[in-house]
Amino acid sequence: MSRKRVVIVGGVAGGATCAARLRRMDENAEILLLDRGPYVSFANCGLPYYVGNVIHDEAKLLLATPALFRERFNIEVRTCNEVVSIDRAARTIAVHDLDTGREYREHYDALVLSPGSAPVRPPCCGIDLPGIFTLRSIPDSREIRTWIDSKDPRKAVVVGGGFIGLEMAENLAHRGIAVTIVELADQIMPPLDREMAEYAREQLIARGIRLRMGDGVASFEQPPSGGLIVRTQGGAALDADIVVLAIGVRPEAKLAREAGLEIGRRGGIRVDSRMRTSDPHIWAVGDAVEVQNRLTGQWELIPLAGPANRQGRVAADTICGRDAEFDGVLATAVCGFFGLTVALTGATEKCLRRAGIDDFQCVYLHPNQHVSYYPGAHPIHIKLVFRKSDGRVLGAQAIGEADVARRIDVIATAIQMNATVFDLENAELCYAPQFGAAKDAVNLAGMAAANVLRGDVALAPWQELDDTDAYIVDVREPHEFHRDSVDGAVNIPLGQLRSKMAGLPHDREIWVSCGIGQRAYYACRILTQHGFRARSLSGGYQTYRVMYPLE
Repeated sequence: MSRKRVVIVGGVAGGATCAARLRRMDENAEILLLDRGPYVSFANCGLPYYVGNVIHDEAKLLLATPALFRERFNIEVRTCNEVVSIDRAARTIAVHDLDTGREYREHYDALVLSPGSAPVRPPCCGIDLPGIFTLRSIPDSREIRTWIDSKDPRKAVVVGGGFIGLEMAENLAHRGIAVTIVELADQIMPPLDREMAEYAREQLIARGIRLRMGDGVASFEQPPSGGLIVRTQGGAALDADIVVLAIGVRPEAKLAREAGLEIGRRGGIRVDSRMRTSDPHIWAVGDAVEVQNRLTGQWELIPLAGPANRQGRVAADTICGRDAEFDGVLATAVCGFFGLTVALTGATEKCLRRAGIDDFQCVYLHPNQHVSYYPGAHPIHIKLVFRKSDGRVLGAQAIGEADVARRIDVIATAIQMNATVFDLENAELCYAPQFGAAKDAVNLAGMAAANVLRGDVALAPWQELDDTDAYIVDVREPHEFHRDSVDGAVNIPLGQLRSKMAGLPHDREIWVSCGIGQRAYYACRILTQHGFRARSLSGGYQTYRVMYPLE
């Protein structure tokens, strides 16, 4: 192989993976990795748990050191070296050594940009006051730990109710700090569909977390008595001893923008399927790039480690002449907090609506993670999104206390294989009483959707419940019905349905509900075969209560 010089700007998931892959593909290449931070490869996702003392040893967050790169891969790594400009014509970069102040230049045959992303800091008055932190690096986590250890804060405000915000809320609470979350959106966990996010809201409230939804931060103040006051756009004044900004991140695209590389509408570096930028000698990977959603085709920013690793491998392969492509993202993600696991993959309902796609339908189900007779059974709340025209699986969201990620991983794999709900229905999955059921939750999701596509059951739209003139029947037992039920429903237990059928209207649709949807399906099968226009309210009362939560 010819000896080429590859320079990589930035480490962590994308850059470090690219460097190691390059060496495996080309033993002869000269590889230089530059990172402006003190660490080239660290466990970014573990930082909240280091703050919360779940992880005690900071060294465990370090995945690879410059010495390891040198000894194992023959790769030169320079930390605390910031690349400040790119001369595309000369194929050189200007570097600033942050330790010595020295300025120097390096030549490249191929350049890989992996600058990552930076936490969003809103332009609010008082944003730079002591006690206000972001969390993106090991030094950030160290500063937060030091503040907690030295100041012994009793109250915290977490700004942002996304994945990092909820992980930080849990870990601050683990340190004995009372937490308030301020979220500008009208729901917790904005990536989820609103009704699915309701389960997360309920769990947070049950664990003593205060929530302010639909409210943003206006300013920060430091009163003479000490501490902080967080003033919100809604007029609230929240006392805090520590504030963590978890609003989100923005791509670090300044270097690329100043070099004249194409920047996408979302502010990230625009790349092709081989991770090549608008300059044929420059690649880009990780949080700084825009990627295409595999299902909607829209360009998105997806700051996740999994896609960054894959992008690093693709960039390395194409630099070495291999025909590799990055085929887009499903945004598969998982988050755990206060004993609850939330995971999703593919398109959500609101994502599809934003993209102008209406060829889809959703089913809700609430199976246990394993058979109910085995101790420790807990429900998994699942929303499956699929295409009406051919049954292709488009996305899923799941929330529960156990074995949630495994189900979403199966569905994510199915989406990547262009599988349909009929494939989920017939998937052969592991079964033992402590792990699942003969009809796994994934199978049941496929069956529920397949029943709709085959015409075995029609679904009633939950969103139209307030405006329908349908006759609503709840087929649960009386003690269940009287405990809680859909507004306006009439109780006819499933076992009595055939004998009471004469009293049901033929001139109106009948919408059927139960506890979690199974009995409603049985009832719809009975009613439709007797000439009634029956529809099932998918997921039963369990779905109703999150569709129409009590405030």
